[in-house]
Amino acid sequence: MDLIDTLVIGAGQSGLATAHTLRKHGIDPIVLEAGDAPTGAWPKYYQSLTLFSPARYSALPGMPFPGDPDRYPHRDEVIDYLAAYAKELDADIRTGHHVRDLEHANGIFTARLADGRAFHARTVVAATGGFTNPYRPALPGLEGFNGRVMHAADYQRPEPFAGQRVLVIGGGNSAVQIATELAEHAHVTVTTRGRLRFAPQRPFGRDLHFWYTVTGLDAAPVGRFLAHPPTVPVLDTGRYREALAAGRPEHRPMFTTLEADQVIWSDGTSEHVDALILATGYRPALDYLTALDVVDAEGHPRHRGGLSTDVPGLGFVGLEWQRSLSSASIRGVGRDAARVVRSLASLVLNSRKEIG
Repeated sequence: MDLIDTLVIGAGQSGLATAHTLRKHGIDPIVLEAGDAPTGAWPKYYQSLTLFSPARYSALPGMPFPGDPDRYPHRDEVIDYLAAYAKELDADIRTGHHVRDLEHANGIFTARLADGRAFHARTVVAATGGFTNPYRPALPGLEGFNGRVMHAADYQRPEPFAGQRVLVIGGGNSAVQIATELAEHAHVTVTTRGRLRFAPQRPFGRDLHFWYTVTGLDAAPVGRFLAHPPTVPVLDTGRYREALAAGRPEHRPMFTTLEADQVIWSDGTSEHVDALILATGYRPALDYLTALDVVDAEGHPRHRGGLSTDVPGLGFVGLEWQRSLSSASIRGVGRDAARVVRSLASLVLNSRKEIG
């Protein structure tokens, strides 16, 4: 059988950063991407999405983000950047290759595709992010709600909701950004279990990511000390707080229940609702690892610094708080990839000697 040194599953920002680092270590990986382009989930994000970090802090290893380094790139710029990065990388990236399951026996991984094909590798890096596994929490009355229900993963633009009554569930950056955009076209409420938390995007006249970098906070290895990923405040120049203060969108505590086409608020009042948008985050998209039994009951892989604690030779890149605040971001995946690849490279060399 043809034996690959390292198989990378996923060709988004995490997979591309991993492939770059592997090649720096003299390892030529094969990268398998389920989609039709090496741009990950970015083409599927909502159209107005804008990075919260400036271009100078939003690059993968070895290739600066082009243009004004102080601007905040929008979604389509990121797509173009990833496509250019993949081309410059000159790695063996195979699109349209959907990995269905991964097995491990006698020191060899076997990745089986949805079409029946198989790849065999000494080591594997799972770099599939979470976009295809949106988290949908249990909400009171949701099963009987007659209106439209969608996750933020399926939201694209505000025009289809013109004139409607919409609830956005969640208090993160995406929730507030989507709700504020929608409020120009619809009557929108952001509803959360706790208060909305904000952080200034440009404290003391410099972008927050400048301070993260100079203080070392962005790369601090705090992930291993966290039992659960903490919530991150909404980065704001003042625009979102002003919009909320004006009631466009408004903010209310989580509703008591949903009934047919009605929302029942905690004060007992009710009103008609047309649509719910769940901006409730994602879980790691690792269904193909089921046979390996390497994830916990909540779907999070058991790992230390991105290396599986259950199966040697299996690594992860792009997990939320994998190692640091920036682990799942375009600015941070390169650091995590470097650490994971250093460990896997030694396994590859040893495996080459043993298997030949």
